Amino acid sequence: MKVFAVVNQKGGVGKTTTAVNLAACLAAMRRRVLLIDLDAQGNATMGCGVDKAALAESAYDVLVLDQGLQDVMVDGAGSLKVVGANADLTGAEIDLLDVEDREYRLKTALSHASGEFDYVVIDCPPALNLLTINALAAATSLIIPMQCEYYALEGLSALVETIKRVVAHLNPSLQIEGIVRTMFDPRNSLTKDVSEQLQQHFGEKLYRTVIPRNVRLAEAPSHGLPIVAYDPASSGAKAYLALAGELVRRELDAAAAMDRGAKAVETKTD
Repeated sequence: MKVFAVVNQKGGVGKTTTAVNLAACLAAMRRRVLLIDLDAQGNATMGCGVDKAALAESAYDVLVLDQGLQDVMVDGAGSLKVVGANADLTGAEIDLLDVEDREYRLKTALSHASGEFDYVVIDCPPALNLLTINALAAATSLIIPMQCEYYALEGLSALVETIKRVVAHLNPSLQIEGIVRTMFDPRNSLTKDVSEQLQQHFGEKLYRTVIPRNVRLAEAPSHGLPIVAYDPASSGAKAYLALAGELVRRELDAAAAMDRGAKAVETKTD
């Protein structure tokens, strides 16, 4: 089971849009996918067709009250399973202060569901708080959405430093899965400059797929649908399907490389 935390400490970069639509596209590819919303605004919850106001239980119950994921998850759009969020989550940080191993509450909950899903996608709040720390401690890797603008680079540098601290103290196996460029406008010279800098610094960690500015993509959340369900012919839907495909191909390539390495070792041993 791969656990992706979709994270960026800067708001307004397409983080929730990426979490919802990547999860929905992976589910459309017949993968078993769980989306966990850790943002008290509940935008990811609403964006995949779940009414946050009608939730009997939410991510709060998992983190604070030790409820199992299976007891809290609900059906989202398509075959997506969702652990939703609402205003209850605003009190989670205070309620967790005196809880033992408070940074690992989500990791513990996920360990009991390891055979049920191929992918877990976590939408993190746009801040480094205890909810985000829970996501980083539970994740196998990170997906970082970012706009190609000057201030985004500054924010990315701060995020990389945060990741280093988490690796050192909480999750030594955590790594960046990939960086995805969102709201991409190829006509903008700054977009091109920042894109080139990202390529230089992160190389293969930078996804080839870019997410364009797209009106249909912006409309989809108001209808409670991921873009692949709202308008599958739109450029936004095609981009997120391509991103999901790129992610899966990377995983298959990595598995194949490991297999080749194992066979090479066996051959030498023989």
